[in-house]
Amino acid sequence: MHIERIETIPVRIPLKPERRMISALGKHDVSDFLLVRVVASDGSEGWGEATVTPRWSGETCLGAKALIDGVLAPAVAGLDVDDIVGLDRRMDAFAVGNWFAKSAIEMACWDLLGKAAGKPVYELLGGACRPLTIRSRFSLGAYEPERARRRAAELVAAGFTTIKVKVGIEPDRDVERVRIVRETIGPEIDLTIDANGGWDVETSIRCIRELADCNLTIVEQPIPPGDYTGLARVRHETGEKILADESCFDLIHAQELIRHDCCDAISLYPGKNGGIRKAREIADLAGEHGIACSIGSNLEWDLGTAAMAHFIVATPNMQVDTYPGDLLGPDYHEVSIARNPLQISGPLTTLTDLPGLGVEIDRDVIERHRIDRT
Repeated sequence: MHIERIETIPVRIPLKPERRMISALGKHDVSDFLLVRVVASDGSEGWGEATVTPRWSGETCLGAKALIDGVLAPAVAGLDVDDIVGLDRRMDAFAVGNWFAKSAIEMACWDLLGKAAGKPVYELLGGACRPLTIRSRFSLGAYEPERARRRAAELVAAGFTTIKVKVGIEPDRDVERVRIVRETIGPEIDLTIDANGGWDVETSIRCIRELADCNLTIVEQPIPPGDYTGLARVRHETGEKILADESCFDLIHAQELIRHDCCDAISLYPGKNGGIRKAREIADLAGEHGIACSIGSNLEWDLGTAAMAHFIVATPNMQVDTYPGDLLGPDYHEVSIARNPLQISGPLTTLTDLPGLGVEIDRDVIERHRIDRT
């Protein structure tokens, strides 16, 4: 069974007003993502999702479509669907980076393989090593004080036990926001912060020290990616645990994080890392060096979130109980692309044991929200 053709569908879905995100990267009010359908030589199909955001990875929805249609799809045509290593190597040979576009194709191949075998993807990855229900943290945007206070209280009432506060914009107001949230949620709820690389080294050290009495569980990406020496300095001078996110897209980045001893955990997810196989490779390497991994998010829809969940369930070093991540993306959006949406209840997301990724695409919804429809 080989790859016969690939279809790309750009889709736009707004976020629910109360879930619209504000961070050091700007505002995220609407998601322009790319759905990818891989059709095999026997007529079977699999689906993937490129959750692209230009401020984050540099990829755009229509750019990913052009790359897949004009470069990647012709490059991988005729490859065996089950040759995931060969697929990754072929895509890497024809285009540098473009993590989310490549991941969408790989994701669709895993979906196709699981359906053909009658097994969920996590079984193809070696089987479940944890339950199918996964607890998430909640990422609280860089909101004004009263909105931050109100949302924090609502999240505790909804059952969240870890809250992440976005910072990295205006240091003094960032510190104020975190203090407000800690005051609101009390001492028992875990509190983390995420600067999305918005602070420099000196600002990070100052702000983190000012927040010492807030009992932070971990600090995510305080400085811009690429400065491993600076990240190590923040870690060692503040004594806080560091979660690397934008600093780790591939295996080389992970090796540099390890070499510089600059993080306690790494945020992974298939989209950012170019696919499930590559993300597992990083998780395994990190585990060998005693570094935990957690799951990040780009506010994925059901396909992307399902791929993340299969990855978590089958990968021992995805230590989401210690460092909860985010599998809530579908619940941020006004409509679902799936006929059978993932079950999300407060902080809990439950993966099914259906074949493939377990997501049935709703073509009517896709057509209504298609960006290029005439």
